[in-house]
Amino acid sequence: MVFDKQVDVLVVGSGAGALVAALRAARAGADVLVVEKGAMWGGTSATSGGGIWIPGSHLAEQAGHPDDLGEAFRYVRALTADNVADDQIHAFVDNAHRMLAWVEQEADVQYAALPYPDYYPEVAGSREGYRTHLIPTAFDARKMDQAAFDTMQRASPAASLWGRINWVLAETHIALFRPKGWWKTIGKALAGYWLDFPQRLRSPRDRRLTLGTALLGRLRSAVDRTGTPVWLNSPFVSLIETDGRVEGAVVQHEGRELRIGARKGVILAAGGFERNAALRAEHLAAAHDPVASGSQVNNRGDALLATLTLGAATRNMDSAWWAPMFRIPGEDRARLSTVERALPYSLIVDQSAKRYANEALSYHRFGEVMKAPHAPGAETNPSWLIFDSRYRNSYPAGPVIPGIPDALLPASVRKVLVKGSTVADLAKGTGLDTVTLEATITRFNGMVAKGKDEDFGRGDSAYDRLYGDPRVSPNPSLGAVAKAPFYAIPLHLGDIGTNGGLVTDGRGRVLREDGGTIQGLYAVGNLAASVMGYSYPGAGATLGPAMTFGFLAATDACRINEPV
Repeated sequence: MVFDKQVDVLVVGSGAGALVAALRAARAGADVLVVEKGAMWGGTSATSGGGIWIPGSHLAEQAGHPDDLGEAFRYVRALTADNVADDQIHAFVDNAHRMLAWVEQEADVQYAALPYPDYYPEVAGSREGYRTHLIPTAFDARKMDQAAFDTMQRASPAASLWGRINWVLAETHIALFRPKGWWKTIGKALAGYWLDFPQRLRSPRDRRLTLGTALLGRLRSAVDRTGTPVWLNSPFVSLIETDGRVEGAVVQHEGRELRIGARKGVILAAGGFERNAALRAEHLAAAHDPVASGSQVNNRGDALLATLTLGAATRNMDSAWWAPMFRIPGEDRARLSTVERALPYSLIVDQSAKRYANEALSYHRFGEVMKAPHAPGAETNPSWLIFDSRYRNSYPAGPVIPGIPDALLPASVRKVLVKGSTVADLAKGTGLDTVTLEATITRFNGMVAKGKDEDFGRGDSAYDRLYGDPRVSPNPSLGAVAKAPFYAIPLHLGDIGTNGGLVTDGRGRVLREDGGTIQGLYAVGNLAASVMGYSYPGAGATLGPAMTFGFLAATDACRINEPV
């Protein structure tokens, strides 16, 4: 067969899973090409918090909290769907820590194991920390190729101040709760941004990369050092199959459709289908609007649809990383709600003005409750985040930033923010029943006085307390909604990406509907059906498997045998 270009490994997509796969293959001596559909690289990974859920890491052991891989397997097995094979779970659990150690060595990615609790503390095998790993420090973009920095996918507006100034996790905590001397830390971050005069003259973007952008910056720099090209504005079109084996793909590049041969394999890491309106309507009817997603806009399932023409099997297409989202008029994606729901002086009600869940649940678990069937008149999409003036003056509520007067908030934010001098006024502005809302708040405030949420257990678990205000006692997640004026902002059911898709094995190989393997073809990340099934075991359970199976796919494609 005649190709316009031939490489050893073709990687489709440019998020964390894609770049780990590309780096793994390139370090093994393979000739690698990365192609990206959009004008910016980094995918949804760049808009994330950059956390990875890794059982049994050397970092956890060094921190004095060694993990047991058998317990980790039992935890995931108890949570994931029955149609996920044991072998695939073992492939992740047994190799995730190997991937992390390798990435640390090859890309200088500096993670730390943190006392961040698993999301299902009631399930056997869970831990109260040290499986979630975050990057605690910033990465200076001046160490990157300038063109690579300029074309990196922007961080989520929820992960930065004013959509410009990037924060590390410790700074977020300090900004939220303002312990003694807090202004020094925040002032240093602000000064670093404004005193970067060369960059301020070029762009409002912060060259101090944090969270997901810190991870992607380091991975891309490592990939660039191997000489691996990354083609932007180069959408994947179709796969090239001969006698049951994928030999390459058609890619549109610089106005031409090129036939790219891949001698060792094609690794698809092109994201989910959350931005495809037709696929959402078919599979995600509970939240069918693509703008309900916080994902970047190019994830439309192109690679998924192309692979289905080869007889590929799919699994759990009705699944997503569900979440409550803020939707701001004019923005092309929704904003994830994380810490807001666990903070005191607030509660969430459905359209009947009643509470229906522990507000401090992890965003996926809360999203699952929102998605569940509800009685007519008690629908949860949208719900209302209700808070008082103490909350307003102390904590962010999505785009509603403390310290900024209501009148100076952006007009788009003022369109969705409701304010009332009394609870009755707030009920009128939201369309909620006044009597019911007043009764809900009265009952909630009575439980706050006892320090115990008798209805839903908010603040009982270590995870709930993680995002509570440590200055509030006895329960850092509970505070009375009592001080006027009162506020409400809608929370919509959405997601941060789909997680149902192509069925793969423990090496990332795509399987056919008959159970056979499509030779030469791999899928990782949100394009592949998640090893976690419908669950979200802990923070980083999206990126952790994506990077691990990217590592394993390249290992298999390049027949890498050396120990890590």
